[in-house]
Amino acid sequence: MNPSKPRKQYTPEFKAQAIELLAIGRPVAELAEELCVSANLLYSWKSSSQAARVGSEGGRAVGENAAADDPRALRREIALLRQENEILKKAAVILGTKTQPNYGR
Repeated sequence: MNPSKPRKQYTPEFKAQAIELLAIGRPVAELAEELCVSANLLYSWKSSSQAARVGSEGGRAVGENAAADDPRALRREIALLRQENEILKKAAVILGTKTQPNYGR
């Protein structure tokens, strides 16, 4: 590191916006070039943010997960459960109306 050149400081807001852009799927290389920062720095911010989030979620109950907070994930889970329920209903109808073999008659 060159002692005569001061290290560039980034605001927490700038870092948070960069992390949000990464979270919505922007490519790291493209975003790094656009923001004039290194890709390694973006990865560092992202991992620091994830570590902070994991630390702040320490108060969750056992079995609770962060995905439960995402409405899209909840909608996906509801759709899957409804689909499974329909399959079980159809299976119950098929099994309930099936004639039993007559053994010994």
